[in-house]
Amino acid sequence: MSLTPQDITRIANLARLELDAPHAERMLQQLNGFFDIVEQMNAVDTKGVEPLAHPTAVMERVALRLRDDVASEPNQREANQQSAPAVERGLFLVPKVIE
Repeated sequence: MSLTPQDITRIANLARLELDAPHAERMLQQLNGFFDIVEQMNAVDTKGVEPLAHPTAVMERVALRLRDDVASEPNQREANQQSAPAVERGLFLVPKVIE
């Protein structure tokens, strides 16, 4: 699929965009480049390839290098709440905003 300059003008009009000639030409090249990539992907033979329900479905076969989930800073709740106008049982109290 290849777009024409008239297609770009119509798309810009529908999107309520005002494109001058250089921008319209650049947009034409970019969109046609995108469609070329899509055509290349469609040309790949995917018969026998099982579709994934989610991209992370293959992660059971891949070992991810994740860091350990450890606290990197000490708990300073009391120090952080000293400047709060109202605190109760370690929680900030704020005025009710929804009735």
